[in-house]
This record gives sequence, C-alpha cells and structure tokens, in this order.
Amino acid sequence: MNLSSPRNPNSPPFHLPSATIPDLHHHFSHSGTPRFSSTSSHFPAAFRLVIPLPLPSMFSTPFVLSFSLLLSLPILFLLAPRFIPSTPQSIPIASPDEHDDLFLFNRAAAGSNPNNPSAFSRLSSTNPKLKIAFLFLTNSDLHFAPLWIRFFPNNSDLYNLYVHADPSVNITRPAGPFLGRFIVSKRTYRGSPTLISAMRRLIATAIIDDPANAYFALLSQYCIPLHSFSYVYNSLFSSTTFDSTSSKSELTHLGVRIRFKSFIEIVSKERHLWQRYNARGRLTMMPEVPFEKFRVGSQFFVLTRKHALLVVNDRMLWRKFKIPCKTSDDCYPEEHYFPTLLSMMDLNGCTQYTLTRVNWTGTANGHPYTYRSSEVSPKLIHQLRKSNYSDSYLFARKFTPDCLKPLMGIAKSVIFRD
Repeated sequence: MNLSSPRNPNSPPFHLPSATIPDLHHHFSHSGTPRFSSTSSHFPAAFRLVIPLPLPSMFSTPFVLSFSLLLSLPILFLLAPRFIPSTPQSIPIASPDEHDDLFLFNRAAAGSNPNNPSAFSRLSSTNPKLKIAFLFLTNSDLHFAPLWIRFFPNNSDLYNLYVHADPSVNITRPAGPFLGRFIVSKRTYRGSPTLISAMRRLIATAIIDDPANAYFALLSQYCIPLHSFSYVYNSLFSSTTFDSTSSKSELTHLGVRIRFKSFIEIVSKERHLWQRYNARGRLTMMPEVPFEKFRVGSQFFVLTRKHALLVVNDRMLWRKFKIPCKTSDDCYPEEHYFPTLLSMMDLNGCTQYTLTRVNWTGTANGHPYTYRSSEVSPKLIHQLRKSNYSDSYLFARKFTPDCLKPLMGIAKSVIFRD
C-alpha cells in the first residue's frame, strides 16, 4: 500500500540627544588688548589682563558622550526586550494541520468502536499473525536504511513500515521494504508539539492501514537494531521471561502468552520536572494535568494497540500539551505527553522502561551522546544490549551516519547473531 498520496525590520535606532556645549568667547579689542565683552566697564589696568581658562574636562565632548551613555543604560535595559528577542518560543500547531490530524485520528479511533467490526476479531479469522509496526520519524535521510533492510525479513507477514519525513527537507527515499511507506507528513520542529503530532500521525496511520498491527515501535534515523528481527518479534510476542518486571503468571495462561504491555519509560522524579511543567506558563497545565501526575520519559517506545488507540483518542491532555512553550530551554513536550497520558490512563499496562538504549553521559543541548564510527565494535553492541529490566535492549541510538560501514561489517556476525 502506497501511503504517500497527496493530501526583521531593523529596530528603530536609539537617538541620543546631542549635548550642546556653549561656545565661550573671549573678546579682544582692535588694539589687541584683551578685555571682556561690551558689558565690561573700565577696569583698572591690573584687571584688564584676562587669562583664558581652559574648559573643564567634564565638559569635553568624549566625557559628555560617555556620561550620556551611562545615564541611558537603565533605559536600554527597559527597552531591550522589545528589540532583542528572548529565547525563541516553540512553534504552535497550524490550524489546517490540526484539522487534518483530527480527521485522521477519528478514522483510526473508529476501529475501537464496538459498533464497528473489531480489529482483533479479524485476526483469528483472516490473519492470525500479529505484526509489529515500525514507525520512523525523521527530518533527514534514513542513514541506516541499508542496515534496516538487512534486518527486515523478505516476507512482510510479521511487520509493517511507516515513515514520517519532514516535507521541508529533500530526503532520499530508500527502496526495499521502505518503498511506498512514506505517509502524509507535516513539518516538525524540535522542542515543539509538532513532534507529538507527527508521532500520533504515524500511530493513527498504522492503526488504519493494518488491523494486524499489534505493537507500534517508534524509531528515528539515528536508531539501529541490536538483534535480529526474529529475536525482536519473539521477545515481544512469545517470550514469557523477556520482561523482568512482570511475573510469568501475569502474562501467561497455561503457558500461552495472553497479555501484552507497552514498553515506555515513565519517570515521576526528575531534577528539572517542575521547570518543564511550567514551561508553558505557571500552572497552565491545570486542572487537566496536576504536577503530581506530570511524567517524563524517552520518546522512543513500543506501544500495544490498546495504548495506540488511547493516544489517538486523547483530546483532553492534547489541549494542554499543544500550547507552545514560552521558552525552549525547558520545552521537550514529546518526552512528557506520552508518559503522562499512559501513566494517567493505564499505568499497570506499562513496563515503565524503554527498549531503546541511549547514553546520556556528556549530553549537550538536550542531545544524548553520539557514537562515532571509530567506537563501533562487537564489544559496543554487547554493552548496549545489557538491561536491568529485560533480557536485552532491542534498539539503540544515537549514531553518526558514518557508522553505517562498520555496522554493516559486523551485522551478520554480531548484530543479527543472537
């Protein structure tokens, strides 16, 4: 199915009033004898000699200009906000985009309406195989597409691909399983609710496209797989021990897997949580999202279909999270919307951890550590797999594009060898 169908003036100058310094003249008589001007009387000779005094240094032009600038500093501080922009605000959601999304979300949500044919009722009759929907969110080329192409099996009975690519960027579209999998996309901006919209757009499209999509894994162009496809699939759908935080009896019945959880990080205590909560203005999130229910977590998750439907059905929390932040310093809405929503709606249905490994040591401007090509090795892959909550991490980020060559070199012998 092809998813890509169309659908300063300069600030006014500051004018400082010029200081007019009176020109003091000493008048001399035609005879050359210095005397005071016409107002002078006949003075004794002793007083007729007038010695010209130098202008006081305080009246010199450089001093007056410096003094005037000094006096104007408070005014400059007062007026500066009008002429010098503060930290840029996050980008609001455009109304046409909002309307398009609402139409899409309503279509996706219709699948959960009990009056309509149930998506899951068709699984047992026509297509019993559950699928993983891989959702790629990107604003540049899919640098590791060759690695992902080797990751995905030739038979697509067990997975689907969906790509949301920023339309403002000229992106090379890979072939293979990526062919025809680019969805109708809107422009995205870092630190803005447009990222939430893009992620919801991916989820909604995947829900509509195939009722067999049971898990929804969000990835970026900087993500790589840490295992083979069969390992990932069996870990999510078959294994009764993969999730270390859930008991076997909780997920199985008579040895058969009957319950699935979403793998999404949900953190309730974080150093900058209060500042992030008030990023849109103090108490703007009230009353829908009180601070004690505000959460944070990685935006790279693997959601069940149940939770995917919760995401596209939500209107209440979205009304708050779509409000642009006043400054970008504490604005990472995509790291809060999904953890907060699922924490409030179905915390027990979430593992509260992510399956995407990321290194936050030495971070800069909100970006995680980025691995370079010289760091890629079998040892690194084995280290990235280690998890305290599951048998293994399934994905990892963030890698520079030049890591592709060394990764392809160890793909068969290390990455896809479980």
